[in-house]
Amino acid sequence: MKRGFGLGGWVGAVALAGLCPLAQGQSVTLFGTLDTGVEYINHANAAGQSVVRMPSYTGEFPSRFGLQGNEPLGAGYKAIFTLESGVNVGTGASSQVGRLFGRQAWVGISSPYGDLTFGRQYSMILWTIMDSDLVGPSMYAMTSLDPYISTSRADNSVAWRGKFGNFTAGASWSFGRDGSQAGASNTPGQGNCAGNLPGDAAACRDWSAMLKYQGAYGGGGVVYERQYGGPGAAINLFNGLAPLGFAASGDHDSRLILAGNTTFGSLRLGALWINRHVTFTEPAAAGGITTNQYVLEAAYQLTPFLNVDSLVQRMINSQQDTRATMETLRATYFLSKRTSVYAQCGWLQNSARGAYTVTGGGPATPGRGMNQFGTMIGMRHDF
Repeated sequence: MKRGFGLGGWVGAVALAGLCPLAQGQSVTLFGTLDTGVEYINHANAAGQSVVRMPSYTGEFPSRFGLQGNEPLGAGYKAIFTLESGVNVGTGASSQVGRLFGRQAWVGISSPYGDLTFGRQYSMILWTIMDSDLVGPSMYAMTSLDPYISTSRADNSVAWRGKFGNFTAGASWSFGRDGSQAGASNTPGQGNCAGNLPGDAAACRDWSAMLKYQGAYGGGGVVYERQYGGPGAAINLFNGLAPLGFAASGDHDSRLILAGNTTFGSLRLGALWINRHVTFTEPAAAGGITTNQYVLEAAYQLTPFLNVDSLVQRMINSQQDTRATMETLRATYFLSKRTSVYAQCGWLQNSARGAYTVTGGGPATPGRGMNQFGTMIGMRHDF
């Protein structure tokens, strides 16, 4: 029997017709970076042997590609999304333990009151430090001593971030920060921690909050992030010692970061303090572990085509008696707006019990007390 459209259908059609004039066309952009080169590291293992390689993790910037888009909805509102995949240029393999969109995968709404987004996305750490961390997520950088800083992203998260004049505020909340398969992790040293457990809402939770000011001559910000333990999780202090169990939802790992920067013509200066505190519920680890990382950075635009930047940093872990000092020097020459070549070096001095590594390019942990030197020449193309 032939059926009529019905009153409900007419109402829906009229409502849809009313919305159509608001849609102004969707914009989708393909973007990415391909960055690789050749690296030399001495004391790349406990035996003190060296290695020459194409690094797997990063060069000057991590290699990646993705899609981002928006669709105007009217009255200052837009639908927005980003899908971003990490890639190892040397082998063609996906980064983030093989995830197709391991760097970012989120959808949301942009409004005059900020952006509200849902999915796998960065915590507020990235948005707070990006103007003060002048060397960035490079091979020999602040993240050599704490790799989580450059990978501060979480699964199953809701985030809000708004810019109001020179001020930016934001917060994020994850119901289960790392849904990697058992034995793997997409955030260095954390272990898989999927959360979303019935009766234990705190397991694998992650939240962060930030406030930032950035003006014409400089600025700064503060951000706090806390991660909770859960089944399968571990804690790595990145000092060569074995990771510690982090399986109880009462365990938590917190980072408080203060960042500042200023500009004098072609010279930019940045400074950061990262205070990390890990608290365990096990009595044997009462008091937890606290680390303090101090970073000073500088960048100078010598010519429109040549930029030189540098870094010096100090890591102190008193409870485990591990310390390190590190220096970095890098020069980047821009062949065009999108293509550049670079050379960079890093020097790291470990304390007697320390085994931090100078490089973010992949596993190269020295023996305890060994110093380390790394250098790399590479090429980057942005699209």
